[in-house]
Amino acid sequence: MALLSATADLPSRLVSPTIRRLPNGLTVIAEQMPLEVVNLSLWLRVGSAVEDDAINGMAHFLEHMIFKGTQQLRCGEFERRVEERGAFTNAATSQDYTKYYITTAPQDFVALAPLQIQMVMAPRLSDDDFERERPVILEEIRRADDNPRRRTYARTMELAFERLPYRRPVLGPTAVVETLTPGQMREFHGTWYQPQSMTAVAVGNLPVETLMATVAEGFEQAMAQRSPAPHTPDSIARFRSLVPGDLEAPFETVKRAVHCDSSLTQARLVMAWRVPGVAQLEDTYGLDILASILGRGLTSRLVRDLREERKLVTSISCSNMTLAHQGVFMVLAQLPVEHLAAVEAAIAQHIATVTQQPVSQAELCRVQTQVANRFIFANETPSDRAGLYGYYHTLTGDIAEGINYPAYIQSLGVEEVLRAAQSHLSRHAYGVVTLQPAA
Repeated sequence: MALLSATADLPSRLVSPTIRRLPNGLTVIAEQMPLEVVNLSLWLRVGSAVEDDAINGMAHFLEHMIFKGTQQLRCGEFERRVEERGAFTNAATSQDYTKYYITTAPQDFVALAPLQIQMVMAPRLSDDDFERERPVILEEIRRADDNPRRRTYARTMELAFERLPYRRPVLGPTAVVETLTPGQMREFHGTWYQPQSMTAVAVGNLPVETLMATVAEGFEQAMAQRSPAPHTPDSIARFRSLVPGDLEAPFETVKRAVHCDSSLTQARLVMAWRVPGVAQLEDTYGLDILASILGRGLTSRLVRDLREERKLVTSISCSNMTLAHQGVFMVLAQLPVEHLAAVEAAIAQHIATVTQQPVSQAELCRVQTQVANRFIFANETPSDRAGLYGYYHTLTGDIAEGINYPAYIQSLGVEEVLRAAQSHLSRHAYGVVTLQPAA
């Protein structure tokens, strides 16, 4: 059955997954954990980034339609069987991936996992179901547009990316979703939902061979129910072939976008820098450390200075968002509108400081300890472990990048963190988005 089989040669004592690539191209990762639960997660390197403008929102719409049944399972039957066994299922779509997962008791896994695989790989995708679900999608878009946090994020992505598909909403705009057709969706599913483009991760208290066999047999059965896939359209395949030269250059000046938002009572300020993504993971670790030092926790520099001491902001945080092809280093603050200029200047000064002076050894050790502990705490359940393996294998093709993440962080010294700041951050060149309450 397997073309390739190996137990991952990884240094962590916490994990011992087995990885196999099946003849149909599917990668299966399985691990037995001594907890009375099993998680199966199906990951696809398919998100809004593979769409062109004419079908923006299709990946998310398809995620909803997957749950409308198959030729063998009427709409709602899968959920009924899941719920009557006390299991649960859900899905998520992002820019870079879509994932579907089910969590069951070990004794129910062999019965329920093939049903999940059938739903994902051989959905009915009927015209009637499509038209009934479209208003649900449009309502979700409306609710997202009504959410200040999501509006702030959307405005930031529009500024951070001028060309890459990351600038577009995952849900798609209303005007596009209103024009999507069932035929387009069937073509999209047939093109992208192929075993060779997927990673199936099964973790829980069953023998590895049982997990592997259940997944493999489930895919064989599901694929037998499918129609032949169409050829991949050039417009959909193009984003897969991005090379470094296609990425967007760092900001050369301060680029501003100011929006009036009548629903807000306080302003939102976002400062953003274009930085490396998963394709250049080795360049991201120092930025992860800097994000924690600047804006994660009460002892971080921005929180301590601007919220706790000077009380210029209601909240402030920093993150290094690492997307597949490129990333965004962001500082986000909520604050009275009259403090906007002072807070932007203060953040810029903190950026200047980390590009000119090494962080303290104490700060670095604090972050390294936090990362190591968070890794342990975030990988205690089968669902956590399946998420770790699925995410990294989907985006990098190698789960070792995720498992070894704490070691990468632990290996960095203050001079390497300084070089990361100097290479990617500038107090004089960044994007800044402000959302201000109506006067």
